[in-house]
Amino acid sequence: MALYGSTGGEAYVNGLAGERFAVRNSSATAVVEGIGDHGCEYMTGGRVAVLGSSGRNFGAGMSGGVAYVWDGDNTFGHHFNDAIADLLDIAPGSDDDAELKKMIEDHVKYTGSKVGTNLLANWNDSVTKFRKVFPRDYARVLRERAAYSDTTNVQEGVGTSG
Repeated sequence: MALYGSTGGEAYVNGLAGERFAVRNSSATAVVEGIGDHGCEYMTGGRVAVLGSSGRNFGAGMSGGVAYVWDGDNTFGHHFNDAIADLLDIAPGSDDDAELKKMIEDHVKYTGSKVGTNLLANWNDSVTKFRKVFPRDYARVLRERAAYSDTTNVQEGVGTSG
């Protein structure tokens, strides 16, 4: 068990972690090369990137934050708990693409990871093999915040000509 209840900081693991990685993570950023069962369980915030295999029941009770998980053999859906989160593809050139790439670049910088180096060497292909785990309620809150911000900016005259 690593990063249980993390409230901040960064962790870069050059290798595999065991079960219950980043459980109850509320704001830490972490990159790991593979994990056991119950990863990101009850996660409420933060960012996690898993560059290798994941065990069963990933994301159970995950209400916030984002996880990017390698799905090179297209089997991660069988390990993922879809009760309150969705699995999304990562579009090349998207904000998710940029965030994930930066996380892996930092991982390589701090650990010398061969796994990360190999992913970055063929990034345009690699990024299409990751899946984003995105809690539904968290996605709704982000949409509502964006809509409120857009409404507030228009009311205040931001972005209008005149």
